[in-house]
Amino acid sequence: MPLWAWTRYGFDGVRDDWPPPFQDALSAIEDAFEQVLTYANERSRLEGLEAVVERGDLVRLPLPTMSRPSEAVVPSLETVLEGFRTRLDERDVLTGSTCHALLSWAPLNHRVGYGGTLSPNAWTGNVTGQPTDTGDSQTVANLGATELWDSRAVTRNMAIHEVLHTFLDTDAVEAVANSSCDHDLGTAVRVDDETMRVSPMATAYAGPDDVGGGTRFHGTGCHDHEEFHRHDGLEGVENWTYTTELSEATLEAVTRYLETSIDR
Repeated sequence: MPLWAWTRYGFDGVRDDWPPPFQDALSAIEDAFEQVLTYANERSRLEGLEAVVERGDLVRLPLPTMSRPSEAVVPSLETVLEGFRTRLDERDVLTGSTCHALLSWAPLNHRVGYGGTLSPNAWTGNVTGQPTDTGDSQTVANLGATELWDSRAVTRNMAIHEVLHTFLDTDAVEAVANSSCDHDLGTAVRVDDETMRVSPMATAYAGPDDVGGGTRFHGTGCHDHEEFHRHDGLEGVENWTYTTELSEATLEAVTRYLETSIDR
């Protein structure tokens, strides 16, 4: 993280190179999996399964060997994920059932946006049969973007959002929702006439498709408000709040995914 960004947080965490947004993002991810396991265990499912969420070592991505200079200055999501994969290979940390989340600080990289994942390493444990798919997934959460353009609440939700993408395939989503889009597992619930509360999988997709509609920038992936687990409509909404509490649909879909795609 650059010096100017450290000043935003009073250099809190500088000794461990672990600033507050990164601390909070990791804690939010850990809490999300605790929610899933609590939900599952209360229904006598996923018994004995443990989720371990831990901080990895600092990652410096290799310079892209691309002919286009723009890839070195503003790398695409594909380039970032390829570089991340290279570092994971070098460190010999691929296990076959791990999601590796890169918490990035790139507030001006519109090509990465808020983050994301790409095939063939988009699902944890669910091997696609492609030569480069070992069962380990990679995803990026651009904390620089959420911190600079939005809020800490959005930072937490998008960290959860990008990680859970790797535990939600089409089969798991379609078994729960009237849709194949995992964003539709989310909720946007009115807490009063002008205020909407948004869950993680709906974050960046719950608002109108324009700048400042909920999050500063709208997501570019699939979504349909009519197919959301719950969406209370946009009329009159002026304020947006965010909760790390997963919707019941998200909890069920992740549970189903873990039951079928992770060896235990």
